[in-house]
Amino acid sequence: MAENFGCRVIGSITRTRGNCAMGHKEGDSFELHGRTADGLCGYFYHSIFPYIIMLQCGGTWPGEGGLPEFDCPDAANAVTIKLERKE
Repeated sequence: MAENFGCRVIGSITRTRGNCAMGHKEGDSFELHGRTADGLCGYFYHSIFPYIIMLQCGGTWPGEGGLPEFDCPDAANAVTIKLERKE
């Protein structure tokens, strides 16, 4: 169920290294918001949650318009996700 406020945040897997235990692969995307991870690994969701909320509530990422990218906490089998706000 989507939130009734703020913007949509889409997380797209941009890179994988090793063997992701959740089976995430490059090209997967998820609609992320404060109440659901839409199938994204819970550990990964937990680590990027503050940035999801910031984007959902209209906050901006510092810099020259680049989108934030994050690696999952499993450094040996890292997955990289890019977050994007959809108005």
